[in-house]
Amino acid sequence: MNDYAVEAVNLTKKFDDFTAVDHINFTIQRGEIFGFLGPNGAGKTTTIRMLLGLLRPTEGQATVLGFDVVRQTEEIRKRIGYMSQRFSLYNDLTVEENLNFYGGTYGVRGKRLRERKAYILEMAGLKGRERELTRNLSGGWKQRLALGAAIIHEPEMLLLDEPTAGVDPISRRAFWDLLYDLADGGTTIMVTTHYMDEAEHCQDLAFIQHGRIVAQGSPQEIKETKMRGQVLEIDCDHPDVAVLALRELSLFEEVALYGALIHVVTNDARTHEAIIRKTLQERGVTLRTMDLIAPSLEDVFISSVKEVKKEPQIAEGLPTEARGSTD
Repeated sequence: MNDYAVEAVNLTKKFDDFTAVDHINFTIQRGEIFGFLGPNGAGKTTTIRMLLGLLRPTEGQATVLGFDVVRQTEEIRKRIGYMSQRFSLYNDLTVEENLNFYGGTYGVRGKRLRERKAYILEMAGLKGRERELTRNLSGGWKQRLALGAAIIHEPEMLLLDEPTAGVDPISRRAFWDLLYDLADGGTTIMVTTHYMDEAEHCQDLAFIQHGRIVAQGSPQEIKETKMRGQVLEIDCDHPDVAVLALRELSLFEEVALYGALIHVVTNDARTHEAIIRKTLQERGVTLRTMDLIAPSLEDVFISSVKEVKKEPQIAEGLPTEARGSTD
């Protein structure tokens, strides 16, 4: 047995003339939280479905927990838990009935099922709500119940596809606390997300865009090795006016809004400070602060996309929900 929970080599999926996943290579160590990061439509879900054995790769190969994703899908499914962004719950069933159903699906019965249900209800904070209809639960509670259903058979690995999409920030934080506890217990976790702040919680990452991996490594490694240029963070009034004015200069690799702040990426930040001040002053914008900062993962993602694709419109197409969270 090797140390890899997942090993993908030139994994590719084409739908007619469209390449959804384009010869990607990555590994996931056993017991780690691995983040698969990218905007909607980048190829994250297609990759997950190939690892689950639900889609057959067009080219390449992959193993999950040592089993081939094409020839040994049943062995894989016994050993993994899967949670999609739709949560895969039955709204007409109660909390306990959902757990009974998924327990039966995975062959968990009798005493073991009772023990697993007790653990999950405690873990998810649903103790005392066993008989409540699932449709009446809030998004955060449904999320925890769906996680419970995915781990009821104590899988070696969890595949989580956008598990926090549409869930409020407080529930997102609570959910990640649960993932940490599972990882500490030895469960390998692969989680897809388009939230940059969640990527910071992962031990290893792969950035995917248009079906291709554009960067991978730990969050710190990616920041240190993949960032092209330096980042100036600007705090000013009228940031919308400031962004347009700075973009018109055509001097910078990137000018983008991060909440109420502006990030300017340039090869030599200090040499451009004077022209930034002058430009903002001419536009009637009051500059509060301008500081050289360490790049965020979003800065690095945009930089990586531009470096690989050499197409500025790709970075501009990054969806707003992929922007760094202010929660």
